[in-house]
Amino acid sequence: MSEFLPANALSESRTTLSRLRDAMRVRIKGKEDVIDQALICLAAGGHVLIEDLPGVGKTTLAYCLAKAMDTEFKRIQFTSDMLPTDVTGVSIYDERDREFHFKPGPIFSNIVLADEINRATPKTQSSLLEVMDHGKVTVDGSTHEVGTPFMVIATQNPVDYEGTFPLPESQMDRFLMRLQMGYPDPASELEILADGNPSYDEMVIEDAVEPAAIEVMQATVKKVFIEHSILEYMLKLITATRTESEFKAGISVRGGIALKVASQARALYLGRDFVIPEDVMQVAQAVMGHRLNLRRPSSDALEERRMVEGILSRLLNAIPQPK
Repeated sequence: MSEFLPANALSESRTTLSRLRDAMRVRIKGKEDVIDQALICLAAGGHVLIEDLPGVGKTTLAYCLAKAMDTEFKRIQFTSDMLPTDVTGVSIYDERDREFHFKPGPIFSNIVLADEINRATPKTQSSLLEVMDHGKVTVDGSTHEVGTPFMVIATQNPVDYEGTFPLPESQMDRFLMRLQMGYPDPASELEILADGNPSYDEMVIEDAVEPAAIEVMQATVKKVFIEHSILEYMLKLITATRTESEFKAGISVRGGIALKVASQARALYLGRDFVIPEDVMQVAQAVMGHRLNLRRPSSDALEERRMVEGILSRLLNAIPQPK
């Protein structure tokens, strides 16, 4: 047990994560790895982008995670005619007291589902930059806290380009992880088809986790010990992306910090109070893949993603792990 981690913090956090995982498994079938990654992202206090084809369970995953917690949840359906104030809120003039009063937008919640985020214009997308980075919203010169815990779960279809606006690099960098659902295995899909109540709108999850337990878990992640040699290993990997000729640009400093905290969260998720090289390797693709672009981009988004993942795998295999 690390001297930086309270004696009971590890067991309490593991209990919290176990309750969340069991609750999500009730509805999400055959996607244990995706559930694990989503919970690691939550533990790290980050935001997640779920990018995949329609109808594979992106929104269901977001609903399950939100329902598993006894927190406030709101869904924002992004469209091309949305304005930034539709997300953040607006100041309204009250004639009775002759003052402006701030009316909070749907971003003021604990878990926010930004559905089809790339269908909004860049101006509307930019309304998420501050709140995803600092947990605050500034409107008319006044700053408002959104509260804790706070997590944005965004979804987008990487194939359908009609009526969409690709997320800029600054927006992608705000997401701790990018996940893909994929199709379930035949046995799990058969179980889904046999389910008489597949709608997530009527989902009821008992024994939801209270917000205080989530905050304790997220604070515990930051105390998970990382040996100096593993930090050097992370830096070598980050530097390798910056010198790789196939990439337009390498991982940013924010991306490096994301890799560190995600590795700490995975260690805690597996019941350890220290990080090992395998933690770094297992989260690297989800944390780094969406932050990298090819110098010669492909017209096929899925093919470009596979190429980036292939180069990352090569770098991970080429850099020796600390003993």
